Amino acid sequence: MQATCQRSALALALFAVLNVQAADDAVVVTATRFPEIYGEQPVNMTVISAEQIKRSPARTLPDLLAEQVGIQARDLYGNNAAAASVDMRGFGATAAQNTLILIDGRRVNDIDQSGIQWAAVPLANIERVEILRGAGGVLYGEGATAGVVNIITRTPVNAAPEVRVEGLVGSHGTLGKALSGQMGNERFGFALSARDFKSDGYRANNRNEQSNLSADARWQLASGTLSAKLAADRQELRLPAGRQIRPSTGLDQYSTDRRGARTPRDYSSRDGNQATLDYDRPTSWGGVNIGLGYRDKDQRAFFEQGGFPTYINTELNLVSFTPRVRIEHMAMGIPLEWTVGADWYSWDYRRRVSDTPANFSRPINRIAATQENLGTYVHGTAKISQSWIANLGVRSETQKIRASDTYDATAPGGAFGSAAPAADRSDGEIAYEFGLRYQVNAATAVTGRAGRNFRFANVDEIYEFSAVTFAQQFQFLRPQRARPMEIALEQRWQSWDYRIALFRIDVMDEIHLDPFSLGVGNRNMPPSRRQGLELQSRWSPAADWVLRGAYTLTSARFREGVLPGNAGVGTNLDIASKNVPLVPRHKFSLTASWAATAATKLNVGLTHVGRQYMDNDEMNNLAAQIPAYTVADVKLSYERNDWDVRLGVNNLFNRKYYNYAVRSNFTRDLYEVYPLPERSVSLTAAYRFR
Repeated sequence: MQATCQRSALALALFAVLNVQAADDAVVVTATRFPEIYGEQPVNMTVISAEQIKRSPARTLPDLLAEQVGIQARDLYGNNAAAASVDMRGFGATAAQNTLILIDGRRVNDIDQSGIQWAAVPLANIERVEILRGAGGVLYGEGATAGVVNIITRTPVNAAPEVRVEGLVGSHGTLGKALSGQMGNERFGFALSARDFKSDGYRANNRNEQSNLSADARWQLASGTLSAKLAADRQELRLPAGRQIRPSTGLDQYSTDRRGARTPRDYSSRDGNQATLDYDRPTSWGGVNIGLGYRDKDQRAFFEQGGFPTYINTELNLVSFTPRVRIEHMAMGIPLEWTVGADWYSWDYRRRVSDTPANFSRPINRIAATQENLGTYVHGTAKISQSWIANLGVRSETQKIRASDTYDATAPGGAFGSAAPAADRSDGEIAYEFGLRYQVNAATAVTGRAGRNFRFANVDEIYEFSAVTFAQQFQFLRPQRARPMEIALEQRWQSWDYRIALFRIDVMDEIHLDPFSLGVGNRNMPPSRRQGLELQSRWSPAADWVLRGAYTLTSARFREGVLPGNAGVGTNLDIASKNVPLVPRHKFSLTASWAATAATKLNVGLTHVGRQYMDNDEMNNLAAQIPAYTVADVKLSYERNDWDVRLGVNNLFNRKYYNYAVRSNFTRDLYEVYPLPERSVSLTAAYRFR
């Protein structure tokens, strides 16, 4: 009966998708790290245009990405994406380390596992979002196991002078305000944006205060374009933790008080700054791009931990240098394009740990580390004929980490601590890829890709307790390797298009938190495989209607292996053929946009996510799973003259749901769930002074 229902649901989803998101024709940059027209590379790419962003009922960037095929968003609190992550192609708990996030082509994933500051780039500042699935390891390096998301911000060049004022009011005490302005001509452009957001949040002890400031200047020189950006962000976030459930004792905080806080004193905060400088020069033989970047952040967090408090302060500085050239030439009558470049990233990491903020001047541990990554790559494209395009690329990358730890036994709370012995490690890996695209006719194309990519363990992943001695140590792990492959068919007409893709990713030595280690350390997991089917389509039955649909079928399983386990959950745990936690088998989304008038648009989004095993449940033997859920969002927008007014209703049908839960490492039937908001309403109004 269950199998019949699943087949029926799948058939319905296939019918809906094939009759209702493929990429818009647009200039893209992630294909080769230089501007190209969509369709000139054998890649599986989706471009979300500024118009699509405006039409979408999504409130945040992760919400927007979750509308796309092959991507799931997880959010702990539902408060302006303050603790959100995106998962591409079923990586579950390690998704944030296996999907590379870029802003204007520059990576923003960091080595401290703090997550992406999604609110630092408001939706109104985005020109387009490019999603590159199953590729990117050659051009961008480690961490692009599942793919790349490149967020392209608006450029002020040729921008008409204007000032925009915006206000926001919403449920749960949400208030926001923004001020932005721009001016420009053919030679120079400048844009400035300031935003402030405050919300009490759906949960107790979940207030979120965020502010962002950015400036963007671009000069069109005789020889090329010079771009400079400055940005700063600040966040104060309260942390309520999950609601605990243990059926054997009758404990069920989710049912009795789903909005409560188990950690009423926990919090985190961060201050970040960023500066980038890019020079881009087109030449008769191709082009040159030189990028310089600097980023820093200062993060604080306090965790009460049931009477054993911990206060952590982490400071991180990053310097990057990313030069590259593009070479275009002919060989035996075939046009060839080569991208040759290098990426150098140097991080300086400082972490101090004390028992309380008051004792911060005398930390228990001082951890210092440097990490340097240097990658060189070459990526070539051959336009073999009018119908055939092929590309081939290879990358070599090295990572060097040096780390030390100083322990003060006399510091408050430091009586039972330890210091990790100083350590250093160098690793090197190779990525390669091959792609082929066959343009059957003007409307139809087939693409295929295969390759190899990798990921290195970062600083936060190596500093852990020993499961044997319970002392701090730097646990260096083997680099993670993956072999992705896919084949896709796409057809594009004026009013209708679709893409069907089959993919498989074999992962070896996956870097992951050991769910059953007594020391809560990290480990290289046994081999696993992600594979599935992706369908996406767009249909415009009339000039005032646009329908988009996406369906993803994903199987993520361990291929073999045994985990040591512990006395609480069992030992020598065989996980062969077990499902990877936090990966739903089915995901379906449908969005509809109706232009009722030239000024008024109604946008509706519906997302269904199937059930999934909880984090830490590699054995798949916890009686409970994260239930399937379906959420609907609606946005009514009105734009006329210089006014822009939007009314949004999220979780329209007031569903009680969550998309993250974690089982206990030691107690068999204890787990925590993170409830997300029920129905919420927001009203945004903006006015442009031209």
